[in-house]
Amino acid sequence: MKNKRIFMYVSIILIVLILLCVGYLIYNNVKKNSDEIIYEYTPEEEITDEQLRQTIITLYFLDKDNYNISPEARQIDAKELLDNPYKFLINLLIEGPKNEKLLKLIPENTKLNDAKIKDNILYIDFSEDFIKEQNLGKDQEELILKSIVNTVTELTEINKVAFLIDGKENKGFPDGGVKFDKIFIRE
Repeated sequence: MKNKRIFMYVSIILIVLILLCVGYLIYNNVKKNSDEIIYEYTPEEEITDEQLRQTIITLYFLDKDNYNISPEARQIDAKELLDNPYKFLINLLIEGPKNEKLLKLIPENTKLNDAKIKDNILYIDFSEDFIKEQNLGKDQEELILKSIVNTVTELTEINKVAFLIDGKENKGFPDGGVKFDKIFIRE
């Protein structure tokens, strides 16, 4: 009888110890997991409103070294793209590249009259200076148009581009190398 009583006490003590161990492990696991929960991310450096508005755009110009169209990335204020992003991008092309290894392709004195979407096509209306007295040859003329088309098609909603000169369709460069009587797509 004495053995049964000792056995019962030892069993109760073992059960209590096991429960204490299990409770301790559960407590540690819960505490460890609660420490890992992140309720809010706090950056090491505060981000200013100015930084939040910045975005990167890609413009295409002629590379001096290989005479191909090459991209130039620029960081701009995203608010600039709100009103008419197409006009903004084309005017940046007219201004020219910031990289010294790239060349401006759009002829001097060219003015952008308008740029608007109609029937999923971006119509770009340039002044007569875009084609006036230009005898560049078909290859150079195609590079000018490729620069413009590649730049505006960086915007996801643009896939096709048409060119107008002072509001008129079906014009082209005076040497007849490239006509504007078709819709241009990115190549």
